[in-house]
Amino acid sequence: MVSWMICRLVVLVFGMLCPAYASYKAVKTKNIREYVRWMMYWIVFALFMAAEIVTDIFISWFPFYYEIKMAFVLWLLSPYTKGASLLYRKFVHPSLSRHEKEIDAYIVQAKERSYETVLTFGKRGLNIAASAAVQAATKGTRLGACRTATPRMSVGRILRQSPGRQPGPERSR
Repeated sequence: MVSWMICRLVVLVFGMLCPAYASYKAVKTKNIREYVRWMMYWIVFALFMAAEIVTDIFISWFPFYYEIKMAFVLWLLSPYTKGASLLYRKFVHPSLSRHEKEIDAYIVQAKERSYETVLTFGKRGLNIAASAAVQAATKGTRLGACRTATPRMSVGRILRQSPGRQPGPERSR
């Protein structure tokens, strides 16, 4: 449990916050070399985060799993090892280049399907809401009474609250 908490802290600080600030500085200074460096880092880190979901479920029981994960994040970030750049150039870029057309086609297909799905569920939701409203309205008319939730006030109390007087506790006369 302690290893997990320390690992989460290390991944948050050294895997996200420090690189986010360095990315901000690269954008601010408009340094193309730093842009490229941080873009490679974020691509590799995104893949790491996606893989982390699966590895946390299936192999987190492995001894020193969290320590290895922390070391990996620090290795990715280190300017001496240039781990993110190395992984990007050796594995990620060649793999993405080989499968770029298939990935693009899948993304287009997913966008189209998601739009159609949203429309379908939206129509279903509106139909359900409309039928529920019609059912509620027909139940109300069948009962034959329209009940309102207005408070009842006595005539005496209304007369005592004339415009010149402030409403307050009732006093006996």
